[in-house]
Amino acid sequence: MGLMDFIRGELIEIIEWTDDSRDTLSFRWPDEDKEIKNGAQLIVRESQMAQFVYLGQFADTFAPGKHTLATQNIPVLSTIAGWKYGFDSPFKCDVYYLNTRLFTGNKWGTSNPVMLRDADFGIVRARAFGTFDFRIVEPKVFLKEVAGSDHHFRLDEFADTMRSRIVSLFSEAIAKAKVPVLDLAARYSEVGEALLPLLNAACVPKYGIEFASFILENVSVPPEVEQAIDKRSSMAAVGNLNDYVKYQMAQGMATGGGGPGGAAAEIAMGFGMAQQMMNQPGGMLGPQSTPPAAPAPAAAGTQLLSPAQVAQQLGVTEADVIATLDTGELKGKKIGAQWRVSQDALNAFLSH
Repeated sequence: MGLMDFIRGELIEIIEWTDDSRDTLSFRWPDEDKEIKNGAQLIVRESQMAQFVYLGQFADTFAPGKHTLATQNIPVLSTIAGWKYGFDSPFKCDVYYLNTRLFTGNKWGTSNPVMLRDADFGIVRARAFGTFDFRIVEPKVFLKEVAGSDHHFRLDEFADTMRSRIVSLFSEAIAKAKVPVLDLAARYSEVGEALLPLLNAACVPKYGIEFASFILENVSVPPEVEQAIDKRSSMAAVGNLNDYVKYQMAQGMATGGGGPGGAAAEIAMGFGMAQQMMNQPGGMLGPQSTPPAAPAPAAAGTQLLSPAQVAQQLGVTEADVIATLDTGELKGKKIGAQWRVSQDALNAFLSH
């Protein structure tokens, strides 16, 4: 081998990278300690970008195409290397290829609950997971902040590196969007689309990647928050207490008197019948020939009941009875600090 052949073997004339994998994000071209000659050819294929790094500093970036490495094509490198009048001798430089295609179906999720400020429930701990599609749009930022000097940076390494960062971006975007937890659980696709511009506004300058889609598949809250949601739904379903009590009574009568609603209905019917019998002249419980004994049955009709006794008869809670007294739907009077309800008032309430 002649001297020229030896020298030619120590110089790089063509730089290219054929990617036969589907999970490579960045790849440092192996120079094997060879130097790049003046006029060498750089080939960048579609869905690729090439980034030159000279002595640890970012130099020129090349888009897809065939490029001749001459002074006019590498102005940044010429400035860094101090080639005021161009270069004639070979030089060494790291060349990174970046895969700019769309990487789809990547999973993200919260390993620990995320603290969210919610208008309905205050501070809420929520877990979330989903998928996202992304591509590299800023090679220098991506190499600096994500891949580093890794000679072959793969998708699984990216997932490990970016998982916590994506969750952090998600938390910040949710806080800015002020989306209630109930809406998160009901409108996954709309929330994902709304968060996309917020995520990209933070992600592109920080990490050099852009989300093409960000999908929220599930949001879960702690059991105590779920119970609060269930209680709120129950309260909305009950609505007006008076109508609810009447509904319970009707249900009890329809099913043959079973359950607390049926018991309340039977008690009410019993009081109603007794009242009618007492008011009938000459009836079984009507006025008798002995005047002093007549007021005794009537006294039963004016019996004063406590809220607890009324609740027991109606099959509802004492709190519900007090709330109904406060609204005036059930007539009663306060004796000291305690409510008292007459049997007549209870009968009138049940007859509505």
